[in-house]
Amino acid sequence: MSSFDVTIIGSGPGGYVAAIRCAQLGMKTALIEKYDTLGGTCLNVGCIPSKALLDSSEHYHNAVHNFEAHGIKTGKITADIKQMIKRKADVVSQTCNGIKFLMDKNNVTVFNGLGSFVSKTQVQVTGKDGKSEVIDSKNIIIATGSKPNYFPGMEPDKKRIITSTEALELQEIPKKMLVIGGGVIGLELGSVYARLGTQIEVVEFADTIIPTMDRTLGKELTKVLKKEGFKFNLEHRVQSVVNSGKKVTLKALNKKGEEVTFEADYCLVAVGRKPFTDGLNLEKAGLAVNQKGQVEVNDHLQTSVPNIYAIGDVVRGAMLAHKAEEEGVYVAELLAGQKPHINYALIPGVVYTWPEVAAVGKTEEELKAEGREIKVGSFPIKALGRARASMDIMGLIKIIADKQTDEVLGVHMIAPRAADLIMEAVVAMEYRASAEDIARICHPHPTYSEAVKEAALDATESRALHI
Repeated sequence: MSSFDVTIIGSGPGGYVAAIRCAQLGMKTALIEKYDTLGGTCLNVGCIPSKALLDSSEHYHNAVHNFEAHGIKTGKITADIKQMIKRKADVVSQTCNGIKFLMDKNNVTVFNGLGSFVSKTQVQVTGKDGKSEVIDSKNIIIATGSKPNYFPGMEPDKKRIITSTEALELQEIPKKMLVIGGGVIGLELGSVYARLGTQIEVVEFADTIIPTMDRTLGKELTKVLKKEGFKFNLEHRVQSVVNSGKKVTLKALNKKGEEVTFEADYCLVAVGRKPFTDGLNLEKAGLAVNQKGQVEVNDHLQTSVPNIYAIGDVVRGAMLAHKAEEEGVYVAELLAGQKPHINYALIPGVVYTWPEVAAVGKTEEELKAEGREIKVGSFPIKALGRARASMDIMGLIKIIADKQTDEVLGVHMIAPRAADLIMEAVVAMEYRASAEDIARICHPHPTYSEAVKEAALDATESRALHI
């Protein structure tokens, strides 16, 4: 029987990063992955492939709609969805091979097969051929991630009622696609196909899209996506979705309680994700999941069994790859006797539409509900010289600060490269910067980052300079 200091079940961003850090800290490390490739949902059917398709569709959209204004004449332009899917697959393959290289480099032993508990210190790995082996481990980290969620009446058949996994593999550009859910996954994949000419119609239960983010962002993103042809049906409760062969029919109740019917070629079910623990045999380790399907952990990501930890989507908190990575590093360093720390209040969230949406800290609604006295500064992207030069003029940056101390409490933006711009806010807030601090930092001109400075100026006695 092979023995290890630490064994990680699941090779997504949380799992493989935990494996690397454990190995760096001198632990004999094993990584178990049930699929043939490493990387989990994020690298195989999530973050990486969706961004590859988003980039391809954005290039196509710009060629069709913006090149001529730039003085670029290309003639008739067509979208080759099969080539886009092939390029996406190549990106995924390269990235997953990169993870394999990192495992080899760090001397992490990789087991391919389904990992399941035999006891609190032993895990059985069962391969596709049915053969199995048991490994012994001083510590075990559960990093099995999540899978697409759905509610009664909207069960995916993976043919025309699809999840994000199937949406990344379509071999045709649909004429019309229904999207259940106005959150990150639905809007990103909806954007891919909208740019290619698909009519996208969103059916959302809440009264705004991206409902967990600051409402200003939801309003602004709605304007942007409507220009791309999106249609939104808010405050609609889905009752059923039926595949009739070449079409899907969706029935929902609107806010008045009236039944409404929608038809399309495909229906993308994008109502979030749920923890994945199937096949783990948690009970043999003395563990169970809670009502949400999560493995419960304490503030040190330790389960009720002291030598077993859990990280990422399978535990409480935001289902984000970067959150899982931080937790993987945290557990590794904790096992090494260090004193790591994660500031969960400053984990940024991003929506990769165009312009991108990003946020960190608390929303205006949350702060008002807490009774905090705040001041808000904002700056429109269209006022930037850099934005006019690139024809990316939609969006704004919003900074919320404490009224008395001026400490920045939240930054919310919809802007070109917001996914990168948000890190200025994260760094500033990590060091408890004030709006005045950000306002007095010299930002290069012309850049998108100037909007951050201007929003901070606006939050500081309405001192914005360029509006």
